[in-house]
Formats: sequence, structure tokens, C-alpha cells
Amino acid sequence: MEYQVKENDVRLDNYLTNILEVSRSQVTKMIKNDEILVNGKKVKPGFILKESDIISVDHEEVDDLKPEKMDLDIVYEDDDVLVINKANGVVVHPGAGNHKSTLVNGLLYHTELSDKDSERPGIVHRIDAYTTGLLMVAKNNKAHEVLASELALKKTYRKYVALVWGVIESDSGEIDAPIGRSKNDRKKMAVRADGKNAITHFKVLKRFDNATLIELQLETGRTHQIRVHMDYIGHPLVNDPVYGNRKLLDNTGQCLHAKELGFTHPRTGKYMHFDSELPECFVNILKKFE
Repeated sequence: MEYQVKENDVRLDNYLTNILEVSRSQVTKMIKNDEILVNGKKVKPGFILKESDIISVDHEEVDDLKPEKMDLDIVYEDDDVLVINKANGVVVHPGAGNHKSTLVNGLLYHTELSDKDSERPGIVHRIDAYTTGLLMVAKNNKAHEVLASELALKKTYRKYVALVWGVIESDSGEIDAPIGRSKNDRKKMAVRADGKNAITHFKVLKRFDNATLIELQLETGRTHQIRVHMDYIGHPLVNDPVYGNRKLLDNTGQCLHAKELGFTHPRTGKYMHFDSELPECFVNILKKFE
């Protein structure tokens, strides 16, 4: 949705509060999530609008969340946290075009969740629909607060395994390249000079004739970070339907698995570490290269 400003010298957040009939905090959150642009650029909530400025709003309201019975692969659970091994093709939380059958819907059927974020209850961090693997979930607001703080301080341990196109010659490496919303396609992310800081570390596990199996660790958690970074260095993920413009081997999505997860328990202070096996969809593609 686009809006053409018809007045001068008004703050962006105040303007949209009236136009969209939402709170200023909601507008700020939308700006932070790259859902609001002015003349095609990201600006701050206090940006002063001028007549004829064009505001683009890419946000879809989420209906009331409804619990849905769902098979969940629960790796660990207590009164404060859950660790889920997310299956392939499952969207983590409701959003544009996905209002039902998300992981959140299934979790709400299973247990109570934190409600610090009404649209994403319990969700401290997320992975893409066709990325499989481990996620931590908060069952109450105190746990959510502690886990989110640890994540923000880069203390959460996250290790991924991916299969990428091409043979990576270096045994290990670091990709330090800022990521922001693509200027050409709003549904994609891209490396941009004005993007948010993003750092990915990788290590080669095995080389094939035309692909490489790698493990990756994240310092930051930007949307599509691994997929964007690997495409940026010329080694896009195998079977990625969005990035890399390479042939698809099947419809199971990119070969990316959140294999290991480590965090400090929000109540006991004990460090917890979890590991998971590669899913069948990943293994089936991997066999084609071995």
C-alpha cells in the first residue's frame, strides 16, 4: 500500500498513527522490520515528511491466533522453555499469506507461551519455512526476556549445516557484509551498504565435484542471512528457490539445517546444548552428490 503525503513538516510516526489507526509503538516496530519506506528508503520514526513524499507500507495484520493440533518434534521441555526440531515446510509464525498451520499455532495447542510479542508468542528467534532444525521457545515472559537478551548479546550458540553450489577452496572463512531489504524485490534480502551489520562464519566439512558441505555459525541473525551471504560470495545454497538462480532438485527447499543450539537456561543459569540429525529431505539431496 502506498500513501502520498499531502502536508508538510509532520513526523512519520504521527502521520501513520492517524492514517493506519495503529499506535506509535506499532509504527516503530513496522519501521524496524523494514515494512515502511519513504520514497523507497528506510527512515527513522521521527523522519519529517514533506508534501508529495511517498510512503510504502508492506504489512499485513495477523488474525487472532488459534491453537491447532500438530505433530511437534519436542527435543526438550520444562516450565520455562521448549526446544523444537522444526520440520521442513513449516512456517514459524503467522504473517503475510500464512495465517494457519504455523509452528506457533501448533505450540499454542500444546502449551502456554510468552506474550511479549502478541503476533509471535513464544518465538525468540526463527528460521525460514524450508530451513529445518532447532529453535528455542519461551513459555513465559521472564524466560522470553532472558533468552532474547542473551541472543542480542550474541551469547546464544547456533550452528548450521548447509550444502552449497561450487567447490569452496578455503577451509574456513568469515563473511562480514551488511544485509537489508532488496531494492528490486521486497520479498528478498540483499547485501547493501546501508543494511544492518551481518557476520557469518563457515567451515568446510566435505567437498564434492560441484558442491560443498559446510557448517556455519552466526554472530548476527538477519533475515535470510546465510542464504544471502552464501549467494553473495558465489556459493548459493543447493535447492534454494529464491537465491542463486540455480536448478532445483526437488520442492523441499534450500539445504540448510539448524543443527546445534546452545543457551543459558533462563531460570537455573545452567548452560544447555542440543544437537540434531540432518532431516531426510537434506540427506536425500546430499546422496545425489556423494
